[in-house]
Amino acid sequence: MPYLEFGCLPTIIGSMPHTDPAKACALVSHYLKDIPAWPQLPKRSFLENMYAQYSQGFPGLVIEEDRIYVDRSQDLDKPLEKFYTAYLENDFDKYAISAEYAAGLHSFLALTNLSPLAVKGQVTGPVTWGLTVTDENRRAVIYDDVLGDVVPKFLRLKASWQEKALSQISKNTIIFIDEPYMSAFGSVGMSLSREKIISLLEEVFSGIRGLKGVHCCGNTDWSVLLETSTDIVSFDAYNYAQSLSLYPAEVKKFLDRKGTIAWGIVPNEAEVLAGETAASLKDRLEEAMAPFTRKGIRFKQLIEQGLLTPSCGLGNIATDEAAAQALELLVELSAIIRKRYM
Repeated sequence: MPYLEFGCLPTIIGSMPHTDPAKACALVSHYLKDIPAWPQLPKRSFLENMYAQYSQGFPGLVIEEDRIYVDRSQDLDKPLEKFYTAYLENDFDKYAISAEYAAGLHSFLALTNLSPLAVKGQVTGPVTWGLTVTDENRRAVIYDDVLGDVVPKFLRLKASWQEKALSQISKNTIIFIDEPYMSAFGSVGMSLSREKIISLLEEVFSGIRGLKGVHCCGNTDWSVLLETSTDIVSFDAYNYAQSLSLYPAEVKKFLDRKGTIAWGIVPNEAEVLAGETAASLKDRLEEAMAPFTRKGIRFKQLIEQGLLTPSCGLGNIATDEAAAQALELLVELSAIIRKRYM
């Protein structure tokens, strides 16, 4: 896929607070003309939270009211055989994401008023999904010898299917892997090694032909994620601006191989958002970029190889109006930065 110079264009992480997919898509298509993303709607249904949403078809999976788990006590031989056959044949259509699990995606695919530079989708990452979804004894499936092997391969098929669906809208596709659990890396709660995490992510990335990104909204060891083949690194620059700047050598290497940084600079809490303007966010963004320039990375490179996003998903923001306000600020900020520096 050709390198895209984004020049701080705006896009979103994924989730929106709406329960009506048409309204969420209308907001996305109104504000994000260059890089729209399909809206995940966790308030609409439990099936749309970031764990259930990509679980459809996982061998032995059970959803009960608001619990999701894998029942290891049932005979999984047949579903596992079916899964591995599809995986080996790259038959991702067998693991499509239905409208019941992603109403926003299917409404988005039906839009006819889009002609963007690129289109963005997202899938929950194997670390986060595998640590959150458990077996019937509440043991994380990532630590199960059999199921742990299925997790990244399964999410790879989900990512491939989604990318193909989104390619109807633009030949330039971006798929983010969302890994909030990477903020627990190195803590007692996560016993996955650096090498294991990289191999899990690379398995999912290998199913993505277009641009691939990874998003973590907390503090993490960014050197792990920067060591993968990701094209885009997305972080919460509003609350954790310094976290990425602790890895200047790795960031420089990443940018020099044409990587993009997505700066999550617009807050996703309504009361914090109310106190910000495009001008105040511009100052905050430049402040977040300053440590990199002091370490020898050109400011112009940060702008050219940058995207602007909210700090994380907007799914938990108080109201639909607050989500619109966040997008309004995001687009206004992008216009100011582009006019001044591009």
